[in-house]
Amino acid sequence: MSDIHANLEALNACLEHAHACGAKRFAFLGDLVGYGADPGAVLDIVAEHRARGAVVVKGNHDAAVEGDIDYLNHSASAVIRWTRERLNASQEEFVRTLPLLLREEDACFVHASAMRPEEWDYVDSPGAAERSAHAAARPYTFSGHVHEQRFYVAGSHDRMVAFHPRPGMDVPLRPHRKCVAIVGSVGQPRDGQPSAAYAIVDFEARVMRFHRVPYDHLEAARKVRAAGLPESLAYRLERGV
Repeated sequence: MSDIHANLEALNACLEHAHACGAKRFAFLGDLVGYGADPGAVLDIVAEHRARGAVVVKGNHDAAVEGDIDYLNHSASAVIRWTRERLNASQEEFVRTLPLLLREEDACFVHASAMRPEEWDYVDSPGAAERSAHAAARPYTFSGHVHEQRFYVAGSHDRMVAFHPRPGMDVPLRPHRKCVAIVGSVGQPRDGQPSAAYAIVDFEARVMRFHRVPYDHLEAARKVRAAGLPESLAYRLERGV
């Protein structure tokens, strides 16, 4: 799961869906906060999962909680300033200590590109996927940041080929062919569908399935408005744009 963006309704819906599908362990690929109205509640849930063995890495909005916000647009920086005032010391420490990248057996987990992850480059082309896969130094690289679901797999001469996965379709993972999976956004999808996006991986069967999960996006948008956050962010949740 990636890009939850303080959307509690979307996170809970995806967790419920994943448990129903038999998921045993979770990986949260950054941008836990920003844009949404429930940063503290989302961080507490993710922290509980990390205590039980979940993988958690830092996204650019998480880094902005205690860092530079000048590069963010007006709406994003306004929400980060609002978020800073609502996190307790434990939540701040949790975000501060998150790593940018984690490698575990055959997998690399990172918010953006594994090549210079601190620069938050978008993996939005086969060339960018190749660079990330090479830096990851693992057969499988999982990331977010793009807010859409995409899959890149090495073809001839290790050149990456782009593939747009359909929800519910099994995508094979072959350790001899590197792949980069962009899992989509739980809390702020931008492909014209308001339903939350995430993916499940079965490492034993070597297969990945992308999912879309309907949730109460109107309630999430209502909470954004009630918090006095930018109207454009509520509109995005309602429209999935």
